[in-house]
Amino acid sequence: MNINLIKAKIEDAEEIHKMQLLAFKELLDRYQDYEISPGAEKLERVIERIKQDTTDYFIIKYDNRPVGAIRIRKLYEEGQCRISPIFIIPEYQNKGIAQKVFQIIEEKYKPENGWNLDTILEEKGNCHLYERMGYKQTGKIEKIKEGMHIVFYEKSK
Repeated sequence: MNINLIKAKIEDAEEIHKMQLLAFKELLDRYQDYEISPGAEKLERVIERIKQDTTDYFIIKYDNRPVGAIRIRKLYEEGQCRISPIFIIPEYQNKGIAQKVFQIIEEKYKPENGWNLDTILEEKGNCHLYERMGYKQTGKIEKIKEGMHIVFYEKSK
């Protein structure tokens, strides 16, 4: 499996945005959450994130094809890195790509106090992936609406 992470530039924002909308479309349709879903974000939001000093955005390439992206946000005060978002376009999901991406970023970044991320509690596949990669639920869960909760995860270094 040939997976590479390519540091994103402003010129990549449109490609990232298109992949993001595609990757999150099913969740947006299911939960109808237009407030916080990455599937409803505007291109300007992706551009803002790429420009942030504390953010590294990467295009995920599988056999040299762009198949998703991951954003690493360095939380200096907490000594952690935050993953938000990570996504793979539908036709490349469930191929082990995300697991490999986690391995790559955890080799590249060594935050003093580990990692954090969150996901929809009801999305058991996401929860399973993160738990398999060593992330543990913090106990914090936020109700977004009936049938949709955000669960928070951390992983020690």
